Amino acid sequence: MSSYHQHILTVLERIEREENVRILYACESGSRAWGFPSKDSDYDVRFIYVRPVDWYLSIFEKRDVIERPISDMLDINGWDLRKALNLFRKSNPPLLEWLQSPIVYRENHGITEQIRGIASLTFSPKSCIHHYLHMAKGNYRDYLQGDQVKIKKYFYVLRPILACEWIEKYVTMPPIEFNRLAQELVPAGSELKAVIDGLLVRKRAGDEMDFEPRITPINEYLEERIAYYERTAPGMRPGDGNQDQRLDELFRSVLKEV
Repeated sequence: MSSYHQHILTVLERIEREENVRILYACESGSRAWGFPSKDSDYDVRFIYVRPVDWYLSIFEKRDVIERPISDMLDINGWDLRKALNLFRKSNPPLLEWLQSPIVYRENHGITEQIRGIASLTFSPKSCIHHYLHMAKGNYRDYLQGDQVKIKKYFYVLRPILACEWIEKYVTMPPIEFNRLAQELVPAGSELKAVIDGLLVRKRAGDEMDFEPRITPINEYLEERIAYYERTAPGMRPGDGNQDQRLDELFRSVLKEV
């Protein structure tokens, strides 16, 4: 275990004491989980927590997130379990990504496996593709126009577009790791695969990767895929919507257990 990993565990324990909560799950959610961190990448830690039963038995709306200021390369915040389950029933992609992060700091396996077990009922190809398409379009518009582009931002458009391709092909939540998406969906031996692999090597080596000439094969691929999913996303299948009772039962059982 690295010293920074231990620091994260210490911060999570401090949050539990200060907020009077129990953290059920905590994971890495940013570029470190995606598999292409820079040398100075923040640790993006996200967690799900539960409070004592009396906190929920109130006529007042209460704040259901815990946030801490970004400091010492640590960006950490979490969602209350009730909020998380409400977002889960709407097939919230960030939450679904958290639950399959390859870097987990804390986990109550019994509870998280119950949540993952309901994933097939909550997953909505339509809403998830809309989420990733919106992300890809925004980053493409903001960073990859013109002759000189911010080169590292290619990953922030490629990843959501590849996620759209995964959902269309497999009708499941895409893996969070960029390399798994690229290996599965970008044709081996293609020019596109070669330039993506080259960028990935540079990113992992800590290259500056600031403004450079645009990479035509990637731009052409992204423009074609964005246009394609703008046409096809509205016709994607929504979720089954049969999960509400099970999510309620799960929430009640967690409160009794914790």
